[in-house]
Amino acid sequence: MAKKEKKKKVSAKKEKYAKFHKEKPANMDLSMPDLAPESVKQSREDIERIERWLKMHRNPPTKEVNLRRMLSKR
Repeated sequence: MAKKEKKKKVSAKKEKYAKFHKEKPANMDLSMPDLAPESVKQSREDIERIERWLKMHRNPPTKEVNLRRMLSKR
């Protein structure tokens, strides 16, 4: 008793909207664009400025942590 192979029905909706599904390349090209020396320097300065700001403005510890530290020092 072998099963008969049925042909798959093609949905009318899929057929209608198939033109909108573009084929995508398997590998993505993620190369950075070549920047002018001035823009490279500017971006480096921006990154350094952000890192400096983050170093100085870390999240302060919560009150519970401060209280626990104070009690442990006694």
